[in-house]
Amino acid sequence: MLESLTIRPVAVAHTPFNEKFAIPRQANLVEIPASIELLKPFNKPEAVAGLEGISHIWLTFVFDRHLHDQNRPSPRLSIRPPRLGGNKKIGVFASRSSFRPNALGQSVVRLDKVICEHGRVILHVSGIDLLDQTAIIDIKPYVPYADAIDHAINPIADAAPVQRIAVQWQDDALQVLQGLKADWQQHKTYIEQLVGLDPRPAYKRKQADGCYAMAVFNLDVHWQMNSPESAGIIAVNALS
Repeated sequence: MLESLTIRPVAVAHTPFNEKFAIPRQANLVEIPASIELLKPFNKPEAVAGLEGISHIWLTFVFDRHLHDQNRPSPRLSIRPPRLGGNKKIGVFASRSSFRPNALGQSVVRLDKVICEHGRVILHVSGIDLLDQTAIIDIKPYVPYADAIDHAINPIADAAPVQRIAVQWQDDALQVLQGLKADWQQHKTYIEQLVGLDPRPAYKRKQADGCYAMAVFNLDVHWQMNSPESAGIIAVNALS
C-alpha cells in the first residue's frame, strides 16, 4: 500500500470569490460563472477532445487554504456541519466539510463552453463553489446514468437549501454597483442570491442584527441584518 502520493494540478480555477466567506456550500446553488484554465502539459486541444457535447463535469480540487489542517497532532475525525446547526458532530467521512484528511474536494459544475486558442485551453463553467486560484487535480465528465441515483438517501442533506434571507438594497449602494459594473443587474442578482443563502455561521442564524461583508466579483459587499430573515445591502466598493 502506498504511504504517500504526489499529485500535481492539471488546471487552475478562475472564480469571482476572493475569500471563503459567502461561497455557496455546494456547487450549483447559484449559477456563478467561472473558468478552468488547463496547465502545461494538459493545455492542448487533444486533452479536452469530446468535452464539447457534455453538459456537466466533475472537478476534483484541493482545499489549499486548509492544508495546514494536515499538521494537526491527530487527524480531524469529526466535524460540526451547518446543516445540524453547528452544534452536533458527525464523522468527517459522513460530511462534505472542507476539512478533509487529504484536503481534497469535488464539485459538479455546468460546462458552458470549451475554448482552445492562442496556446490556452479554458473551460467556461457555471455553478462554481471554489475560491479563486484553486488548484484542480482532475476533470471528469458527468455520466447521468451512473452519477444520478434517483432513490439515493442522505437524511442530513435531503434537499437543496432555499433562499432564507430576503435582500433589499440601499439606494446609494445600488448606485455604486451601477457605476462599477456594466452588467450590474446580473451582479445584483448574484449578490442577492449569495446573501439570500445566509452564509453566516449556523450559530448566528437566529440573530436579528449584525454586519457582514464578502469579497466577490472584485467587489467588497457589506450588508446589515435587519431580522433573522432579512438583510439590507448597505455598501459596495471596488476591491483594491
